[in-house]
Order: sequence, then structure tokens, then C-alpha cells
Amino acid sequence: MLYRKFGKTGEKVSILGFGCMRFPLIGQDSRQIDEEKSIEMMHYAIDRGLNYVDTAYPYHGDGGKDGGMSEPLVAKALKNGYREKVHLATKLPSWLIETREDMDYYLNRQLKRLETDHIDFYLVHALDSARWDNLMKLGIGEFLDTAIKDGRIRYAGFSFHDKLDTFKRIVDDYDWSFCQIQYNYIDEEYQAGKEGLDYAVARDLGIVIMEPLRGGNLVRSIPDAVQAAFDEADNKKTPAKWALRWIWEQAETHVVLSGMSTLDQVIENMEIAEEGYPNSFTEEEKDIMNRAKTIFRDRIKVDCTGCEYCMPCPYGVNIPGNFARYNEYNLFDDPSLKEGQMKQYQNMPDDEKASICVECGACVPQCPQNIPIPEKLRDVVAVMEK
Repeated sequence: MLYRKFGKTGEKVSILGFGCMRFPLIGQDSRQIDEEKSIEMMHYAIDRGLNYVDTAYPYHGDGGKDGGMSEPLVAKALKNGYREKVHLATKLPSWLIETREDMDYYLNRQLKRLETDHIDFYLVHALDSARWDNLMKLGIGEFLDTAIKDGRIRYAGFSFHDKLDTFKRIVDDYDWSFCQIQYNYIDEEYQAGKEGLDYAVARDLGIVIMEPLRGGNLVRSIPDAVQAAFDEADNKKTPAKWALRWIWEQAETHVVLSGMSTLDQVIENMEIAEEGYPNSFTEEEKDIMNRAKTIFRDRIKVDCTGCEYCMPCPYGVNIPGNFARYNEYNLFDDPSLKEGQMKQYQNMPDDEKASICVECGACVPQCPQNIPIPEKLRDVVAVMEK
């Protein structure tokens, strides 16, 4: 495993981090984690040098006050000496904070759920302009200072889902140690983007990258034209390897999170990480990646990563499911593949399809990607239910 210095913290972190948002399930309920498989996956990675584990209060839950099941599962996985082998990251649920006391309540509850006396890297979760304004008013800076001083957390950071100017403002409003942003080879100008990344690096912040495979779209949904470009390379790579290596090519990125759901994915990503050196692409490989970026940007219709923050819909619409079918339909050239995506959409339960949307707008403020969801669902209906 390769390691990089994590900004001003000086800590050495593995370039691959284990994202604990997409554990394998028993059935369809996101709270029913397959504990045996999940712990096996985490131990495999940690035993081979991965030392950054990222979870959050709502993961494998519904985003409510009770929290999800990811943190308790991580606690089980880190027993028997594994806690001492990793930097543990989790996140304050910013949308649930109504008072200064709430901040201490959730942090203390997370320490109990994770069965630890400290969090190494504590993030304020999913910040946007409105949430940050509320937290600033309630005293978030004093809370983080106190939590660092009393040892409950070692370093303070934030994860981000908003526009570039908001990102810069948040960076400047507190003495952060690190930040977490969405970044991949088709999202260089999305949300914080490359400009935001450089802004944070100039202030010596550690950089954590989320959605490196864009919710799996950069692996599962490769257009023929992109694959053709990849096939031209003298040194063949899987789509996942192209995407991850592109991020690690940039020395200013430190940890790339992958929300792995199978042991095979863990094994593949660990192997790819062994080659994640900065500035190691050839000129041919750089050219291929530039062509792939252009093709993808022209084809993805909805910037949905499947995070499910918009769910549950009050009327039952499976918002991420609709967008997934619509995006994949548009990514393929082959008519038979388009037909396959159309059939998958038609096989969705009628009470989950886009046409059920009544445009109540409840989902819009919950979307970290700022997608105009009702408008995009109308596009889904126009194409997939024609």
C-alpha cells in the first residue's frame, strides 16, 4: 500500500480509503448489513495496509435521528486490535443540528456507537450554504475547538456538496485540517472541483476524494466510444483502474474513498492502489483520459450518484433508480443495450416510476448534487415511458 502525507496534519494515510456507505446487504433493506462479508472485506484491506476507514452517522439508515447501521458495524470490525491500525473518520449529521448541545449529543453518541474514545478525523457532514450558516450561528467553531482540546476528536474537517464560492467561504471560516470533496475525471468543474481542490491545497488541507467512480457509473456504464479509447492504450486497464489512477496521478489528492460492496472489489482496488503513484501517466494515457472525459460529459444526463439522500420520496418514487436507468440508457450506443435498459425500467414497480412524481419538491433541498429532481423526472418519463 502507498501512503501520502495528509496536509497540515502530517499523518501518513493510505491512498485508498474504505468507504463504509455501501456494505453488502441481506435482502433489500439498507439497514440489514451482511456483517460477516463486510467484516471480512474490511479485515482484508486493513491487513494489507489500508489505514483510513470512513463512515458516517446516517450510513445504512434513513438519515434520521436514530442513525444508520454503518457505525455499529465498523465498531465490530475494528475489535481485536484493528482500531489501533486505522485512522477512523466519521461525520456530524449537520442537518440534524438545531442547538449547540446537539453537536455534543451526536458526537458523544457516535463515540459510543463506534466503541472508541476518540475519532481521528471528524467531519461536518454534507455542508452547503444554508447548513453552514446555521452551524456558524450555533457555534460550530467553538464545538470543534472544544472537542479537539478534550481529545474526543483529533482533527476537524468537512464534506462538501454545493457551489465553489460556498466551498471557499467554508474553507476560510474555520481552521480546518482537511476536507472531503466529490472529484473524478468527469467532475473537474463540479461543486468544489479542481479550483476548489487547489484552493484547499494552498491552505495545506488534507484532501479526501469521494465518488471517484461516480456511484459506479465510471465502471458499469462505459460507452462504447470510451471503451474504444481505453482499448487503444498499450498498457491495458479496467475502467476502475483508469478512474482511480487518474485521481492518484494528482499528487495533491491524498485519500480516495471507495464504497466497496464485494470482496472482489476490495481485492481489485487494493491491487490498483499499488500503482497509484503521482505523475506516472504517459502522454498517451493522458490523451486517452481527456478523450474519455469528453465522451462521458456529453452523455450523462443527470448528475446522480445514488447517495439516496433524496429518499424516501413521500409518494414512493424510486428517484435514484429512475435516474440510474435513464443515465445508463443514454450512455450506450448499441440499440440492444438501450432496449435492455428500457425493459429494466419497465420492470420497475409502477408505484416507483418517475411518472408517479407529483412535483411536491420535498426531495430538492435534500439532494447534495443540487439536481432539479422533478424536472429531471419529467425527462425520464419523456424518454423511458414513451
